[in-house]
Amino acid sequence: MVIRTCVGCRQRADKSTLVRVVARREGTEWSVLPDARGTLPGRGAYLHPSPECLDLAIRRRAFGRALRVEGRLTTDALGALFAQNQDQST
Repeated sequence: MVIRTCVGCRQRADKSTLVRVVARREGTEWSVLPDARGTLPGRGAYLHPSPECLDLAIRRRAFGRALRVEGRLTTDALGALFAQNQDQST
């Protein structure tokens, strides 16, 4: 069992229960994208697949620190994925 820490709530959990995210540069901005397969290049961070943990990570500015990027980070792709997952589970 591989343990990782959620960048939102800072709780430790099994890697299989977390979503890996990576940063991709798009022009002058960075986008935080989900990496479901765990194969995208670059530094990764882990997050519980819940809107609450996403909001915490955004408020704490955790993605910039965890992914070691500076500048503006957009999390639109993660927000859409988590909203879709929440709609499917209800």
